[in-house]
Formats: sequence, structure tokens, C-alpha cells
Amino acid sequence: MTQSQSRPRTPANWHPAGQEREGLWILTRLRDFVDDIANTSPARLALTVFAAVCLVFTLLLSLPVSSATGTVTPVHQAMFTAVSAVCVTGLTVVSTAVHWSFFGQLVILIGIFIGGLGTLTLASLLALMVGKRLGVRGKIIAAESMNNAGRLGEVGTLLRIVITTSVVIEGILALALIPRFLTLGEPFWQAVWHGIFYAISSFNNAGFTPHSDGIVPYETDLWILVPLMLGVFLGSLGFPVVMVLQQNGLNWKKWNLHTKLTIQVSFILLLAGTVLWALMEWDNLRTIGTMDVGDKVTHALFASVMMRSGGFNLVDQNQMESTTMLLTDALMFAGGGSASTAGGIKVTTIAVMFLAIVAEGRGDTDVKVYGRTIPQGTMRVAISVIVAGATLVSVSAFLLLHISGASLDRVLFETISAFATCGLSTNLSAEVPPSGVYVLTALMFAGRVGTVTLAAALALRQRSQLYHYPEERPIIG
Repeated sequence: MTQSQSRPRTPANWHPAGQEREGLWILTRLRDFVDDIANTSPARLALTVFAAVCLVFTLLLSLPVSSATGTVTPVHQAMFTAVSAVCVTGLTVVSTAVHWSFFGQLVILIGIFIGGLGTLTLASLLALMVGKRLGVRGKIIAAESMNNAGRLGEVGTLLRIVITTSVVIEGILALALIPRFLTLGEPFWQAVWHGIFYAISSFNNAGFTPHSDGIVPYETDLWILVPLMLGVFLGSLGFPVVMVLQQNGLNWKKWNLHTKLTIQVSFILLLAGTVLWALMEWDNLRTIGTMDVGDKVTHALFASVMMRSGGFNLVDQNQMESTTMLLTDALMFAGGGSASTAGGIKVTTIAVMFLAIVAEGRGDTDVKVYGRTIPQGTMRVAISVIVAGATLVSVSAFLLLHISGASLDRVLFETISAFATCGLSTNLSAEVPPSGVYVLTALMFAGRVGTVTLAAALALRQRSQLYHYPEERPIIG
């Protein structure tokens, strides 16, 4: 046998193992980096992921193909729109229907869907996709974001349920809206597009509209208004609540404390907002003063649903009474449910603080409700969320007052709307210079991820101590 015959033949597509490892080096490093952050600081991972997503959509909206005129959109406008979409806010500096092409509107819609999943969900999905696994701390964070709706080993299943639930609800809303747009004379594919757009925008509490005049032309059309209200309200409850309702239906006794508080406070705010808005605007000729009783009630109910994060509006916000604007500020700041598509400081935060005040008034040591005691750590997190939110709004309002020179009521309205990712606007966003646009952009981002990640970070930073200092109570009040 010759020497050439004794040698094994090398396949043409064979590469040394070292080259293969070098080709996967970047992916391996990325996996290790994500794993490290997910297991040591999941809140920081959530922040990083959301910032990266906002950056990607900013670049997409900056492309000439994204604008209707085929020109490059200025960075501050593209960034504001991208952050508003990903943070499911709905504030705009340019008309969604006029400025953006179909591609640009599609990018906005995808951003709304992705952003609606939430910071912790996105971070968990990234860790699963890149690292193929979640560490123990990562699983705890993901489970916390779903209010511990399942065991740690079921986190992947929970994330799939979240995405499936979003798609199913949005699909049902779209099927309800598409026939109405068809009966109004829209071409088939345009009606389908508008139905899908409004379904995703409403469930994710985004408030973006593909019509240049918004939903004002449909202000008495219940076929359109009712699905929008249902979508916004379901989205504002949060995935943990929706999952409990799926499992236990309307059986109150099987609901956990989070579900009970979220639904109870949501309905209280919904009823109070409807009554107060109607009383304040009933005779306002600039809004609903000339309408009949039925249309006035419809407007009041619609406004109450949208004030807590929906962002759709039937009346000009600048034409409302000052008292109505103040009411809207309060409800926007309150927001919706935790781990939901809504913003604000969350209704459970309000519930916990109210219960703490009641317990203090009664002289109770523990804060109790529905046969359960609320831990002291939960109350500390609630206080932190409220103070952080108030601080963000105050600082941003101060900057906008200096930059824009607008009145305090308009500035405060726009600032709280941005922080609470609500989307109701006095059109100040479109009037301020680029510096003001960047302030509102940062506020929308902070409002969407800041208080949530703060709550998640503080919830897991419970240190056990072997000693305690002597107690001494300062004078309060």
C-alpha cells in the first residue's frame, strides 16, 4: 500500500475544532455575559434589554423607508416615537398617519407588541434565547413578574402563556373591529390593518392611532369604542390577573390577594373617574356640553378607562376644565395593574398605602386585608415607587417649564402622561424644542422601566442581620 493510499481522506467541508470554536466565540461570550447579568442583577438586564430595543427601533424609524416622504426622520423625532411605542405610551411629535409610511407604522406596531410584554418578560426571554436557561435568581425575577403564578421550573411555560394570551386577546379584538371598518366603507386590507392596529394598540395601552384625526370621528360608535375600552381595561389588569382569571374564572375565593386588590381598586377608580369626569364636563360646551345624556355617559366612561393608561381621547384635552385636567393627572399617575401594559405607580401600590394608613389610624401593628398580612418589605417597596415616581415627575416638569415656557397645567399634564405611559396629550410634545423632546423621551423610558425594575431589585435585596440597633421613633407629622 502506498503512502498516499494509507492516509485518510479529509472531507472538503471539514474545519479544525479550533476554527469552529473561534467562530462561536462571540456567541459564547454574549451568552456568558447575559447569564452573568441575569443571575446577579436581573433588573439591570431588564434595563439593558429595553434600552437596546428602543435603540433598534430608533434606527429603523430613522430610515427613509419609514417616512411617507422617503426622507430621513430627525433623530429626536425617531427616538421619541420609538420610545413612545416600545414603552407603550402613545405620545407623538409627528402624526402617525401622515408622517410614517406603512413600513414605519408596522415598525411602530411591532414595537408596541414587544414593549407590551414588559421589561422583565423581555429580559427573561433574552436569557432563555441566548443562554438556553435561566439561573435561580433569573427564575425568581421572572416568577416575581408573574406574581409567582407557577413554580420556578415552569418559568418558560409562563412566558409562553404571556405571549399566547396577548396574541389571542388581540386577535379577538381585531375580529371585532375589522367588520365595523368594512361596513364604514374602508377597503378590505385597509380595514384589516386598522382592526389589527387598534387591537394591538388598545390591549397594550399604547394609544397610537392609524387615522390622522384619531378616533374622534367614531365618538358615538359603540361598535368601535366598546372593543377599545375592553382591550385597554384587560391590558391594564396585568398578566398575573388574567392568568388567575383563566384558571379560576370568577370564583372570588380562589383568587390570590394580588388579583383581588387589582380588580377591586381598578373598578373603584373606573367608577370614580366616570362620575367625576361627567360632573366636571357635563356643561362644558367645548367638550360634551351640547351632547345628549347617552353620549355624555359614553364619553365619561371612555375617558375614565383611558385616563389610567389607555391614551385614546374623544375630546381636545386643552378644552377640558382645569379640575378635569387635575383629575386626569391623578388617575394617570395611579395607572393600572402590576406586570401589565399600563403605566403609573400601579393600583396595588395605592391599595397597600391606603391599607397602611387605615392600619395606622386603627393602631394596628400589622397591615391586614382579606385574611392576609402584607409584609413590611412590600410597604417599603410601595413607598419607594411612589417617591421615585413623584421625583421623576417633579424634576421633569421643572425642566419642561424652563424649556417650553408653557403653563404649569399643560406641563404637568404632559409630564405625568409621559411618566405614566398614558399618551393623553395637550400637544405640548409636538411644540417643545428638541431638548424638551429628549426630556420627555427619558421620562417615558424611566416611567416604563424605572419603578418596575426598582421594585424588582428591592424585592430581592432582603438581607438577614444578626443584630438590630435600639429603636427610637422620630416625630412624624
